[in-house]
Amino acid sequence: MHPRLKTRWNLTPREAMRLQERLRQLVIQEDRFGKIRYVAGADLAFDPETGQAVAGVIVYSFPMLQEVERQHAWRKLRFPYVPGLLSFRETPVLMAAFRKLRTEPDLILIDGHGLAHPRRFGIACHVGVIFDKPTIGCAKSLLVGEHAEPSLTEGSTAALVDKRQRVGMVLRTRFGVRPIYVTQGHCVSLASAVRIVRRCLDGYRIPKPTREADHYVRELRSAGQAVLL
Repeated sequence: MHPRLKTRWNLTPREAMRLQERLRQLVIQEDRFGKIRYVAGADLAFDPETGQAVAGVIVYSFPMLQEVERQHAWRKLRFPYVPGLLSFRETPVLMAAFRKLRTEPDLILIDGHGLAHPRRFGIACHVGVIFDKPTIGCAKSLLVGEHAEPSLTEGSTAALVDKRQRVGMVLRTRFGVRPIYVTQGHCVSLASAVRIVRRCLDGYRIPKPTREADHYVRELRSAGQAVLL
């Protein structure tokens, strides 16, 4: 799997903000996909002692959610930690893992935000635009915006609104548990994003693709630290 858009990474924070503003114009907020056969979940984990990060991507059949392939990549973090610019720190590592895939996913779920971002260009948008791939952000915590509390019923939703703009949906994935935040990344409508995330649930709070990607990178980080020791 190869990127469709070339972009620079050796940027200052100010340059990165300007690039976000430009790339944001490329985000498509409507459905631009056909039959979904494979979905990928992606996440990262960091080793603060070495300054490295490991990205993991797992591809599943859809809608059966049976694992097809998993890949990972380690990279040194080059961009500083700047709130609102985390995609410039994390996306190069994710790209290295995606490039190893032999199975092309039809849609990507990212553990992070998309349009629900101060400049409407979170990591789910960044990855989606670079690969020109339908992408959804599934975040565990709130970044921007306000929302009513969805009912305790599994599957209930509430609009996530920031500056009078709907930027995502708050989705209760299990009865009584904390909701997650579903936001558009690229080439997916908000209604479809919520529908697809619901179909990726298997009884847990977090959708299976991103939950298992999280477990994968945590295990890789622990193994990497053990090797270093």
